[in-house]
Amino acid sequence: MIRFATARILSLSLSLIAASVVVFAVVEVIPGDPASYMLGMNAEPETVSALRQELGLNGSIWARYFSWATGMLTGDFGISYTYRVPVSDLIVQRIWVSLPLAIIALLLSIIIAFPVGLIAASRRGKFSDYSIMGATQMGIAVPNFWFAMLLVLVFSINLKWFGAGGFPGWENGLLAGLKALTLPAIALALPQASILARVMRSSLLETLTQDYIRTARAKGLTRSQALRRHALRNAMIPVLTIIGLQFSFLLAGAIIIENVFFLPGLGRLIFQSITQRDLIVVESAVMLLVFAVIIVTFLVDLAYAAVDPRLRKS
Repeated sequence: MIRFATARILSLSLSLIAASVVVFAVVEVIPGDPASYMLGMNAEPETVSALRQELGLNGSIWARYFSWATGMLTGDFGISYTYRVPVSDLIVQRIWVSLPLAIIALLLSIIIAFPVGLIAASRRGKFSDYSIMGATQMGIAVPNFWFAMLLVLVFSINLKWFGAGGFPGWENGLLAGLKALTLPAIALALPQASILARVMRSSLLETLTQDYIRTARAKGLTRSQALRRHALRNAMIPVLTIIGLQFSFLLAGAIIIENVFFLPGLGRLIFQSITQRDLIVVESAVMLLVFAVIIVTFLVDLAYAAVDPRLRKS
């Protein structure tokens, strides 16, 4: 297990280095000069040049890359061009909105998908199976931002159980923060739960055709018992893959939901920084998300090995 983990850490570290080069290069080739954008169209060339010097934009691309990369290794992400504060402060403020939102949405997705997938697999070909598959298809088809607006209409405007948007901050209490994130998390969890439930059902049905399941049934276990005791663990590999991908998506791809609910999250920060040409914020925030995806991938790989010992040996 230690050798397996060490090999994966080395592989993912190389992936992180390659991703940093790609992210920096892609952001740097975006048209437009940050200094010209900040000063306006009528700014004097000398003023623009002085601001570029102040922002560190006059050096070669490789010098700026190594300065940025080595700074990130020490926790120095640079100074925001627009806000004139450390980028790390901006990211920390926003990540404590996006991270809990992603975790809550993923937990809701798992809580919904696991029992739904189990029920659908255990009752294959019956009315409940067709009903569940139809409902999950609807969950995938419905855009989460439309569902978010529907939640606001019902629970915020009509019932007045939740606020329509905004985030009060964790300093105002855990309950207030969780309440503000409830509707966004539900809006994010619905399509993810639908996808996960379908993957769970398909994986379980494939596992139920194996010889050891038929042996378990021959010994007197019912279909549901064989499914829970023997099939579930062996069907978890594709399910864990989807869970890892979903968490990465929920952390980085909640920008639409964050805008619907006016949440000061990381996705919204990236969007605002792109429009303001605040390149240092975009590069650092995206790299943080890449690092999060790599860590999640590593944890999923460890979960594979824990669930299926054959993977450790291979």
